[in-house]
Amino acid sequence: MTISATPHSIGFAFLWGFLGLFANTAAADPFSESKLAELRTQWKQQITQATQTLDSDAKNLDALSRRGDAYFFSGEFRQALADYERMVKLQPSLANSHWRRGIAYFYVGDFQQAAAQFEAYHSFDDIDRENGIWRYLSLAKAKGLPAARKTLLKYRKTDREPFPAVYQLFEGKLTAKEILSQIEQAEISNTEREKRLFYAHLYIGLNHVVLGQDQPARQHLQKSVDNSWPETAGYGPHWMWHVGRLQADLLDKKQQAPKSANTD
Repeated sequence: MTISATPHSIGFAFLWGFLGLFANTAAADPFSESKLAELRTQWKQQITQATQTLDSDAKNLDALSRRGDAYFFSGEFRQALADYERMVKLQPSLANSHWRRGIAYFYVGDFQQAAAQFEAYHSFDDIDRENGIWRYLSLAKAKGLPAARKTLLKYRKTDREPFPAVYQLFEGKLTAKEILSQIEQAEISNTEREKRLFYAHLYIGLNHVVLGQDQPARQHLQKSVDNSWPETAGYGPHWMWHVGRLQADLLDKKQQAPKSANTD
């Protein structure tokens, strides 16, 4: 899940440029319906092109990966998971490192399998606390908060902020307010501050989601997707930007569902 100069956690170097096609459109006004409509058109084209490639080359991992991402960004989580699973079946060496598969499991509601994927990733990379965050979120949904806290993955090496701080949120050692205050007061560049705020709001929001606290979850997710840093930060941040956008959309649909039911 760590996104660095080497794409080992993604599996393929081509993925780095994929979301650059959508960055300028998405970051300026992430909840504009016209801009999201444009993105949906692009994802539909991406799915069509990848499917055409797979019709003639069923083992094309690039096409499966691109189509899986386009499905995911479109909110078609089961189709995304099917493509990610097919990638692993074709190339079993991807099994431990395929973090996108774990997040897809999370969004189809298979939280136990999601947790297992992030446990497997820990054997691939035992430094990246972002992976531990996703395992915690998955276990909190699968087995409840006490079990998730009791079995937090252990890390002995330093990781990039704000992930160690977010981890301390789960351990009960820091509050969300303290994490954000630390970021605001840190002597760091504006770019680094925006990066930390992006991830902090994203994962504080997702923590509220698993706690069933929809209103604060939506507030933090909004701040995450409104952050301009992911626009030029590379594949991983863009991918996580979409996670925040999709999760916010799910909360909005959940809130609107009873109103829709009353009008039928």
